[in-house]
Amino acid sequence: MLVALLRLFALRPLLTLVIFGIPLFVLIAVGLFAILAFKLIVFVVLPIVAVVWLVRRLSRAGDSPAL
Repeated sequence: MLVALLRLFALRPLLTLVIFGIPLFVLIAVGLFAILAFKLIVFVVLPIVAVVWLVRRLSRAGDSPAL
């Protein structure tokens, strides 16, 4: 059966490219998207959240009620 499968792939290179190429392309695309999302979270979202949290914390510390 393995020989027949190898013979099929040898006779039809386009079929082989489709069978092996599309899953590899999808894996590469998913990996690149995951890396992009991770970088976006680390370098864009977290600094913005940290600055907003720090500004709110500092502004609350100065708003103590007068006695």
